[in-house]
Amino acid sequence: MADDILPLSNAFADATEAEWLAAVDKALKGKGIDSITRHTADGLDVRPLYRESDFPSATEPLGTPGVAPYLRGPTAAPDAYLPWDIRQAFTHPDPATTNAEILRDLERGVSSVELTLDPTGETGVQVTDLATLTTVLKGVNATIAPVALDHTRDAGFDAAELLIEWAQAQDDASALKLDVNLDPLGALARTGGLDTSLEETFERLAHTLATLTTHLPGTGHLRIDARMVHEAGGSDAQELGALIASAVDTLRRLGPDADLAALAPHITFSLALDANYGLGVAKLRAARRLWARCLELLEVAPVPMRIQATTSARMLTRYDAWTNMLRCTTAAFAGAIGGADIVTVRPFNSALGIPEELGRRIARNTQIIAMEESHLGRVADPAGGAWFTESFAEDLANTAWTEFQQIEKEGGFASSLLAGALQSRVATVRDARAKDIAKRKVPITGVSEFPLLEEIAAPVADTVKPKPAPAAPGMAETCTPLLPIHLAAPFEALRDTAAAAKKEPAIFLATLGPVAEHSGRADFARNLFAAGGLAAKEPPVVPKSAAELAAGYKASGCHIAVICGSDTRYPDEAEAAAAALKAAGARHIWLAGKFEAPGIDSNIFMGCDVLHTLTLAQAELGLSQ
Repeated sequence: MADDILPLSNAFADATEAEWLAAVDKALKGKGIDSITRHTADGLDVRPLYRESDFPSATEPLGTPGVAPYLRGPTAAPDAYLPWDIRQAFTHPDPATTNAEILRDLERGVSSVELTLDPTGETGVQVTDLATLTTVLKGVNATIAPVALDHTRDAGFDAAELLIEWAQAQDDASALKLDVNLDPLGALARTGGLDTSLEETFERLAHTLATLTTHLPGTGHLRIDARMVHEAGGSDAQELGALIASAVDTLRRLGPDADLAALAPHITFSLALDANYGLGVAKLRAARRLWARCLELLEVAPVPMRIQATTSARMLTRYDAWTNMLRCTTAAFAGAIGGADIVTVRPFNSALGIPEELGRRIARNTQIIAMEESHLGRVADPAGGAWFTESFAEDLANTAWTEFQQIEKEGGFASSLLAGALQSRVATVRDARAKDIAKRKVPITGVSEFPLLEEIAAPVADTVKPKPAPAAPGMAETCTPLLPIHLAAPFEALRDTAAAAKKEPAIFLATLGPVAEHSGRADFARNLFAAGGLAAKEPPVVPKSAAELAAGYKASGCHIAVICGSDTRYPDEAEAAAAALKAAGARHIWLAGKFEAPGIDSNIFMGCDVLHTLTLAQAELGLSQ
């Protein structure tokens, strides 16, 4: 074999952009390149082609990695052994079980621990005092493996004080790697309330920060968390705008005596990443630009933005949960390529209940494979200079800055929440996305597209009944919470209804003509109705007449039917087929396509409201949600 590189490209003439556009126009039959331009929930264009003219990467306008203002990440030389922190979240209510899970995962590649604490045990580890926290952390060496807190039900002061007390009981508290992650405004957004007024809350925050500075100076103090905006159905720009607004409002409320320069390195910023890794990478890059601009306006010396990326919970599905492995892998890829300092991958089965060993193992191994086999962390800022990534990140940052300015006009993050303004904008985006999901313009693999009616369920941990907990205190500040959603929830509710039926619900595929003619639309109909838990039944042999079609329908035991055939056959046979099916007792007849005729009650086609169709089909079958 020759050692030199074969000059394969020399066999082709250089092509100009004009020639490429002409070829695209021909392929699209004159529709133009704009017809394949996609639009995000923020209204931003994702074009099919990006070039040097979109972002002058050759001049390195964002500087280099590791150089202030750190727009391309904190370092030019990633750690060869741990380029990012593999942080695993633990949520099992029982402290002893959680401890066993932590030790097992640390032995198998996890590099840091995140404890989701909940005194009630409903949404996390039931830690109520120092003894239970000590049980959770027994055998954990926090000088090697950082321990972080994730507060789901409140501002986290009680948990933070327990962690501080635990730390001070260790041999060398100053060497511990801890992230207390206090976030009062995030708690207000997530839960809809604070048990003390904003003024009292921030007085307590200032006191706790002073304690940390004195006794645990190396600890991560604040976490500015905007994941709740994403999980509530918001857009990327809304999440980023809320992130920056929350950070600015938090620093503002700490008062004029707060040392922002000393506090800035102790802040962690949390964002969610979904399965669209291209937009995810751009989101992380946009976040750095936004925070660098804020530090500049605050007259604080540039420091690297410490980002924790967590795979999205709203994208996970209960049905065909195995597909969540792919979703989480692409999100983790975005975190690695986008330069997140900490990446947390949710277990693929977390939407079903408490994850067990398989879910946690896949979550950690997803990152280990990305790091140690795919070498995603070997290169500093691998996405740097990519024309699409950089130009889209700039568009996203500008849109997020507009959202930030709007929140500031509303009085800041807390005031916007208390007035319900931010929640209203998030709801608008959420509702628009829900309509696209209903029409499968935003498909959900395994649920709205390619559902499996006979799937193998993913395992979860046994249900644990938490110990009785003290009643939660009353709320002094309240707002409408940004409650999490699951994108697949409407379809999954239909599947639940179908699964609860005494007899498997089904629809009859009334096929017209030979298999070659009707198979495409029959497959389309089968896939569509399966998204609502309806099995498809077909005649044992291809019907040659309306009478044979009606006989096959009666034999199937179905009560509804869908006619599937070609556009050329519909004018001659669809009406007669519908009449025969109605005479045989069909309660409702759909037709795959847009052809209309007497006896055809509804149509299904690409872009139709699938959720409405399935709801109607279940109603015709006498099912109720």
